[in-house]
Amino acid sequence: MGIFTSKQQPEPAPCSLLTVKIIKIKNLRKADLFTQSDCYVNVWLPTASLKRTKTQTVNDTKDPVWNESFHFRIQNQVKNILELKVCDEDKHTADDHLLTVFFDVSKIQLGETVRLSFQLNPQGNEELEVEFTLESSPDVPEKIFTNGVIVSREVACLEVQLDKGRVKSESKFTLSVDGSYEEAKNLTLHSWLCPAAPAKFHYVKFNQSELDIELRRRVLCPASRERNETTTVHLTSFPVEEKVTIPPNKTFDLSVKSKDWTQGLLFKRPKEIDVRLGYDLCSDEKNFLKKRKQVVAATLKNILHLEQDLKDHEVPVVAVSTTGSGMRALAAMYGTLWGLQRLKLLDCVSYITGSSGTTWTMTDLYEDADWSYKDLGEIIKNARKQAAKSKMSAFSLASLKTYHKELCQRTIAGYKTSFIDLWGLMIEAMLNDGNNNHKLSDQRRAVNRGQNPLPIYMALNVKDNVTTKDFREWVEFTPYEVGFLKYGAFVRAENFGSEFYMGHLMKKLPESRICFMQGMWSSVFSKNLLDAWHSADNSEDFWNRWTRDTVTEIEEVPDLPEQPHEIPTRMFTPAGGLSNALRDILTDRPAVSKYHNFLRGFQMHNEYMQNQQFSKWKDTILDESPNELRDPTDHLELVDTAFFFDTSCPPLLRPERKVDIILHFNYTGGSQAKPLERASTYFSEQGIPFPKTILNDEEMKNLNECYVFEDTDNADAPTVIYFPLVNDTFQRYLAPGVERSTAEMSLGNVDVSSAFSPYSTRQVSLQEEDFNKLLNLTNYNVQNNANTIFQILHKTVERKKQVQGSQIVS
Repeated sequence: MGIFTSKQQPEPAPCSLLTVKIIKIKNLRKADLFTQSDCYVNVWLPTASLKRTKTQTVNDTKDPVWNESFHFRIQNQVKNILELKVCDEDKHTADDHLLTVFFDVSKIQLGETVRLSFQLNPQGNEELEVEFTLESSPDVPEKIFTNGVIVSREVACLEVQLDKGRVKSESKFTLSVDGSYEEAKNLTLHSWLCPAAPAKFHYVKFNQSELDIELRRRVLCPASRERNETTTVHLTSFPVEEKVTIPPNKTFDLSVKSKDWTQGLLFKRPKEIDVRLGYDLCSDEKNFLKKRKQVVAATLKNILHLEQDLKDHEVPVVAVSTTGSGMRALAAMYGTLWGLQRLKLLDCVSYITGSSGTTWTMTDLYEDADWSYKDLGEIIKNARKQAAKSKMSAFSLASLKTYHKELCQRTIAGYKTSFIDLWGLMIEAMLNDGNNNHKLSDQRRAVNRGQNPLPIYMALNVKDNVTTKDFREWVEFTPYEVGFLKYGAFVRAENFGSEFYMGHLMKKLPESRICFMQGMWSSVFSKNLLDAWHSADNSEDFWNRWTRDTVTEIEEVPDLPEQPHEIPTRMFTPAGGLSNALRDILTDRPAVSKYHNFLRGFQMHNEYMQNQQFSKWKDTILDESPNELRDPTDHLELVDTAFFFDTSCPPLLRPERKVDIILHFNYTGGSQAKPLERASTYFSEQGIPFPKTILNDEEMKNLNECYVFEDTDNADAPTVIYFPLVNDTFQRYLAPGVERSTAEMSLGNVDVSSAFSPYSTRQVSLQEEDFNKLLNLTNYNVQNNANTIFQILHKTVERKKQVQGSQIVS
């Protein structure tokens, strides 16, 4: 087992002092029919403070004037987006939200005072006037960790000691620090005890954090109701490492001490983070590739009849990519791998990626540390038995009681459970004879010598009340680590699901059993109504008009010098109540898989939009809205990647993996060409090297068993050898070159596409005859196109030799 080591070093990064002066609004729009607005401005900079502040309310005027100033201490390396929310105050109903201006603070240069007029509505001469001043902070530079996309801020530890003081009876307190890891704690002080143990909070040292203390008084009768006693302590108002007693005039005594969270007593530097920041492969995967290349090189020399051993740079990286739909994908993948093994091609593969049903096959195989060296025919026997057995017991009352008991234990352990976890337990019951204690990190035993390809699984992180089309983030899972392709942030596989704050592991939870991972990777129940609409009809305009808020770019006067990393000023105008209600209905997901967010607390780097690695995967409307992009959500919401497009290629296109050949096997129902075509179009739009995979109408009507797609103009694009799920020559041939007898013709009749196919995604069982037919079909399709695979392998080896030779000459 590899050891996770972080070589990341903290960087000193100075803070600045920002003053925001809200001056006035001219020609403000009306919120009420008969009167002018009673206007105030809510001022919020979430990267500096989680508490919102506001101006006074100016009543009944279209030209309110405030001249009120607000002060923030900001980290210059962070993307600071100021939100100015203009509201109309109502006495008897909720305040009306008129608009919000989003302003990138990096437009203001250090040492400047700039007065800006935001053009809210040029036609109506509606303007918001604000003055900004940016000054140096006298504080020592903050020590941050960053990869140029996300930032881990310096964390301090607060200790709060409460004494009873003049309170004689039992006292109950609520202590809270917004934005801290702990958020809030409840304490009870008993009259017969010494002072309670200090309460601890971990918070961003250079944020404008506050400690709120509430003494809850017992009410004996409604007529004598007393208000709770509250105290607020500004954590920036007292020195670090010194114990301060406050306040002396309260009925309880309070002492507060804040200290730097350092790497032990001997090392006075910020505590190292437990999230790996960086886009490079982890050291474990690099070590795996070195070992795997030795296996691949020896195999290629044998099957390609090479005269000399291949050098390390001449060994191509070959990957198997699969798509999935339930039991059909499970059986089909076994046949594919069996065919590759018979051709000795399985030992040429360095990566296997899967989604949905193929993850069921992969997790089964990787329980055996040497599965690819064993006869897959024997392994398949058990899979066939599990596929054919009745699944009724998995849904019985006794099973449901067992599931409920384990889910309760999972909740007690610290996980947030959902129906997807129940689905994972059902998958386990359908595919096993008992509980399977295997975990993702256990699969390291199957790759520790480079003896098998490295498995990679995929999921999408989504947001509540947002469609998958509008927001999704690729998350990959390997036996070594779990991480975001877009952010370049990874945690050890055994720590996925544990609680993190600002990159630090705060609470270790037991690693999930593999069945809970299977439920997440094949979460067919997470689709909302808008996702279903997009799947059925790509014309999204109608629904978007009725469900999206309005966000427009606006100008400020005078024009400021443009910075390459700045985000344009935008104005948000909320949709009406009907649109909000409709959006809630359409975007509500029945169930998602929820895990603690290991990116909790991270903030976006000031120049994150210019990072080339981030740009490869930024593809949604929220990617230019950093306040929403990395909001302080406690949980990730993970769904099946098929909700976007059904392919498991994305992790193979990380340039660090240098994949040369992708053997892409499609097991989905419906169109066999459209999923890969959509993926190819997506990669092209993202600037990710990938060949065009478009087939003409005639080719789509009569699909072959195998296609080769190449981009001869881009050496970085992998060669894709694509296998659609079709029953072509298998109908007439028992094996490549061996024709079927009349009695064997029925065995070649495999219905993979009609409405009456036994391989429907809804099927949870496959009879042995149907399992064998599909198994033999995919096995045959691989073997019947062996020459194509060998030719591409030989061609790729020769190309890599030539490239290296030309580099040596130059």
